[in-house]
Amino acid sequence: MKQKNALDNDDAQVGRILSRREVLALLGGSSVALIAACAPGALTSASPTATAQQTGAAATTAVAAASAAATVLPSCIVRPALTEGPYFVDEKLDRSDIRSDPGTGAVRPGALLTVNFLVSRVSGSACTALSGAVVDVWHCDALGVYSDVDNARGQKFLRGFQTTDASGSAKFTTVYPGWYQGRAVHIHFKIRPTSSSEFTSQLFFDDALSTQVFAQTPYSQKGTQGITRNAADGIFQQSGGKLTLNVTKSGDVYAATFDIGLAS
Repeated sequence: MKQKNALDNDDAQVGRILSRREVLALLGGSSVALIAACAPGALTSASPTATAQQTGAAATTAVAAASAAATVLPSCIVRPALTEGPYFVDEKLDRSDIRSDPGTGAVRPGALLTVNFLVSRVSGSACTALSGAVVDVWHCDALGVYSDVDNARGQKFLRGFQTTDASGSAKFTTVYPGWYQGRAVHIHFKIRPTSSSEFTSQLFFDDALSTQVFAQTPYSQKGTQGITRNAADGIFQQSGGKLTLNVTKSGDVYAATFDIGLAS
C-alpha cells in the first residue's frame, strides 16, 4: 500500500483569523489579557509615571480576570480548531468500534485504543453536556495507511461516527494510530452539533508513549526511523498543547477521555 508523505498536504498551514473560541484556548481561557495589552489608557497617558501605573493596573486586572475565568469553567475546556486534512470521507458509518472494514469484516491490527469524547456547550459562564452531536473519527492504521484513498480505496476501516448521549459522551474503540512521513502521530475528529455547523480538529499523543507502542507488532515492521515528532509538526504547534490525549493503560488496552467545550 502506498504510504503517505509530506506532499499529501495533510500538514499544510491554514491562514485565517482566529475565532473567539480559539483565542480563548490559546490564552488559557481568557481574552482579557489581550484586551489589557491593548488598553488605550496605556497609550495616551500624560506622563511615564501615569503610563506605568495604568499599565500595571491593566496587568493586575488581566491576571485577576484570568484567574476568575479559570474557576468559572473548570470542567468545560475550549480547544483550538485545526485543519481537516485531505483524508476525510463522509462514510456515514454509525458505529462505536471502527477497527474493521464493513465490506470484508477484516479487523485492522494494532494496539487496542478507546477514546471517549465528552462534548459540552459553552454559553457565557455556563457549561452543559451537549447531546445529539455527531462526532466523526478517522485516522491511519498501524502502518500509516488511510482507508478509501490511494491503494485502499473502497475500504472503510478506522472510520466512523457516534452521536453524543445525554451526558455528551461519544465512545470509540479503535487501534493506536501509526505514522507517516511529515506528520506527528494523530487522530482526526469532527463534531457536528447541527446539520449546518461543524468543528474540526486533531488529537495528538505523547512522543514517548508512541515510541513504546511502535516497538510492538505490527508497528515494529515499520520502525520509527523518519518519524515526525510533535515538536516538528506545524499542526501540533498550532494546538498549543491542548489537543494531546492523556492516555492510560490497563493490561493491553490504552484508553483516553477527551473533554471539549464548543461555544454557542
